[in-house]
Amino acid sequence: QLRLVESGGGLVQPGGSLTLSCAASGFRLEDTILAWFRQVPGKGREVVACTRITDGRTDYAAFVKGRFATSRNRVQSMAYLHMNSLKSEDTGIYYCAAEVYGSCSDTSEEYMYFGQGTQVTVSS
Repeated sequence: QLRLVESGGGLVQPGGSLTLSCAASGFRLEDTILAWFRQVPGKGREVVACTRITDGRTDYAAFVKGRFATSRNRVQSMAYLHMNSLKSEDTGIYYCAAEVYGSCSDTSEEYMYFGQGTQVTVSS
């Protein structure tokens, strides 16, 4: 079965850190464009970061730049979203998404694979 599964969400205090994991089964993440999305209360789904196939570079949304970083473990076909200096407005459901063709997109429907999401709550 081809799918993505996120994990690592939870409750963290403002200013804290959390690392989310994304596991791929049935395909290799290194062969895909890999994006992270989030859905925060009262807003639509928004892209957080996207790693391109062409050069392996990651583009970050302005609201997480300098605070979040991505990484991959190619052997285990895992991807990670390292979140630092978390703010209450980072609260939401975080998803990983993968696409084989095309380029990074901020539209979640354009990704072939989309995980079920993991909840992140930033609160004191």
